[in-house]
Amino acid sequence: MCLTKNNVFMKIIHNTEVSVREQLIEIQSKIVNILAFLSSDIEETETIEVNPFPKDKSLEKKYVYGLKGLASILGCSKSHAQNIKNSGILDKAIIQNGRKIIVDAEMAITLFQKRYE
Repeated sequence: MCLTKNNVFMKIIHNTEVSVREQLIEIQSKIVNILAFLSSDIEETETIEVNPFPKDKSLEKKYVYGLKGLASILGCSKSHAQNIKNSGILDKAIIQNGRKIIVDAEMAITLFQKRYE
């Protein structure tokens, strides 16, 4: 085989490609070994889930929406819920903006109970 400039150049490129492939394979095998080691550590350790902020039911406010929601917590019809709302008994528990009505359920029940004790 005659060594020409192109043949030598191709041989150098081939040699560098082989060495780059070998290096990539070596790097890949090291990464696989590291991941295998880390996954074995993860399997051996116990995972404990800690909820730093436990949800306390007393802190959560329950809201109902509209006259239908108010009627459901008071156990009456929508027309009677409208009359109770208009009477002003539950004003501290009701937020109204236009046609939107939001009622704090716990406060509404306590205000209603105080009124009819």
